[in-house]
Formats: sequence, structure tokens, C-alpha cells
Amino acid sequence: MGVVAWILFGLIAGIIAKLIMPGRDPGGFIVTILLGVVGALIGGMIASLIGFGTVTGFNFGSFAVAVLGAILLLALYRQFHRV
Repeated sequence: MGVVAWILFGLIAGIIAKLIMPGRDPGGFIVTILLGVVGALIGGMIASLIGFGTVTGFNFGSFAVAVLGAILLLALYRQFHRV
């Protein structure tokens, strides 16, 4: 996937993660994009380490892994950056 596709995929994953875990977070829209992109990468690494799969493109499995990674990263972010 290209850079623009990763940003778009991360944006969608970050928005879904934010909808699943509503609340007040510092940062706003840009942080949501960054958490989504990095969450997709982290989710892909964790999934490949445990043998589940990787983020390979725009498909349901990759989307689920990306959203789970974004949720994990958002939870960690909230732990370290309290509002």
C-alpha cells in the first residue's frame, strides 16, 4: 500500500477506534490520524507475531487488525496522557 493509502486506512481505523472508545483525548484530528496509522502498523506486527495475519490491503481482516491496533494504541495513549 502506498503512503496515501496508509494515511486513509489509518484515518478510518482511527475514527472507528475513537467511536468504539469515546471520550475526551488531547490532540484532536491529527492525533487520531497518527494513532490510526501507527495502530495499523502495531496491529499488523502483533497479528503477524501470533500468526493471525497482517495488514495487507483494503480487506476486512486487515481492517480489523488495524482497528484493534488503533484501539490498543488509543488506550495506551490515554494511560500516559490524562486530560
